[in-house]
Formats: sequence, C-alpha cells, structure tokens
Amino acid sequence: MNILVTLNAHYLKPLLVMLKSLFYNNPGEYFTIYLMHSSIPEDEIRRLQEYIHRHEGQLEVVNVEDYVFADAPVLLHYTKEMYYRLLAFKLLPEELDRILYLDPDMLVLNPVREFYNTDLEGYLYAAAYHDKISVKELNRIRLMPYEIRNYYNSGVLLMNLALQRERIEEQEIYRFVETNRTRLIMPDQDILNALYSKYIKSVDEKLYNYDARYYNYYRIKTNGKCDMDYILHHTVFLHFCGKKKPWKKDYSGRFHALYKHYEKMAMQALRNAV
Repeated sequence: MNILVTLNAHYLKPLLVMLKSLFYNNPGEYFTIYLMHSSIPEDEIRRLQEYIHRHEGQLEVVNVEDYVFADAPVLLHYTKEMYYRLLAFKLLPEELDRILYLDPDMLVLNPVREFYNTDLEGYLYAAAYHDKISVKELNRIRLMPYEIRNYYNSGVLLMNLALQRERIEEQEIYRFVETNRTRLIMPDQDILNALYSKYIKSVDEKLYNYDARYYNYYRIKTNGKCDMDYILHHTVFLHFCGKKKPWKKDYSGRFHALYKHYEKMAMQALRNAV
C-alpha cells in the first residue's frame, strides 16, 4: 500500500509515532511511504529511511521545490507543506493511481486495508467530515458562495490519483489561494472543500478520522456504543486535531496515555535503527 506524508523537520518525531502505530497494527502488510518535503536535512532522511526499512517498508522521497506555495498563507501550527497534498497527482510518479495521505498527528489503531481498497470510481477522494452542526454550518457560511454540503477533514485522504490527473487543474488551486488568502483559516482544508467537496466520497468519521477531542460527543451520539473498547477494536485513524498535540508537555487529553505508549515504542525502534 502507498502512504503519503507531507511535512517539515518539526513533525518528524510525530511521524515516527504514527508510522509505528501503522506498522504495528498492520502485520504482514507492505507499505511504501512517500515523503514530500522541501527542507528536511539529509541525515534526518537517512534516519527515517532506516527506521522504515527496519519495519520492512520502503521510503520514497519527493523533493518539492521551495518556491511551490512559498507565498501561500500559513498560520499557527499549519505549515506550507500542508499544501503539497493538493498537488500529489502532479508530484507523485505517474504509475501510481491510488495513495493514502495521513497527517502525522494521529495513531493508526487497526488495519487499513479495507479503507485503502474503497471503491473510488467517480470520486477524487474518500474522506470523513465531522458531523457536528456547529462545524458544518460555520464552514459552509464562511466559504460561501462555494457549494459545500459537508466540510471534510483533510488529515486522512484516500486519493484517486488517476482521476485527479484528469480533472484537477493546478492553476485553479493557485488562483483560489490568491483570491481567498484573507479568509483561509484551515488553509489546505478550505481549498479542498471549496473546490472539490462534491467529488469526495464520505466515510464514517468514527472509523476513519476520529477526532480525539470529542470522545464524549461520539459516545452520547451513539448511545454509548462508541466507547473506549469500540475505539480500540474498530477505529482505524485516531486523529489529534486542533492546536493541542499529545507530544507536548501540556497535553492532557483522554488518549494521552495511549499516544505515549506508541511514542515509547517508536523511540525504542528508532534507537534500534541507529
């Protein structure tokens, strides 16, 4: 399976944790990790390559020219590398027809094969939206006049690269950024939804993009079904959305101990790879 990540050196440690959870909970699967970046030092790349090799995977590095999205707006914990996923269809090898993009701020808790094989005929992406009225309505109003029925989270994107090469125009993305730069709050996600939300296949957020901030919300909404046992046995992608991240000392979320468990495993594996 092909996995895409786009980041800078500041997110390498979270990437190692995410990858550890991916490898650990997908025994017997072979992953090719495509890393898009423009500034990660060579020694860090070599260390990551050895780490992935030790887990019987393969690293493919895609160097992005520094001028790409150089003038695009960035803020808070967002970086310009987040935009690269929007050009995956252009930057990745042409022989690839499908890839799964994952943010580094998540844990993979269960096998990804079923999701990876999702039928994408006629769709550019498969993704989940967070079904909270406040989230949906705020973003729908904020991005008017663009027609947005659902506001999808861009942290997990199953990409139909073959169809994207036919239908997505690179210049359309650049024009959108230039025209709307003052109102891009979640920049790449805003672009994705404004331009392509009609062509995204919806998947269950509780399984494929569980927002770690909303444990009580999910549990109440499902009449108690979506409890901790359910998450550990069914949820595939546990996503630490928002500004508060589990690798920071001030984090105190419900899944902090689970994250620290995988972090410890990742650091042990990294020491063994050196």
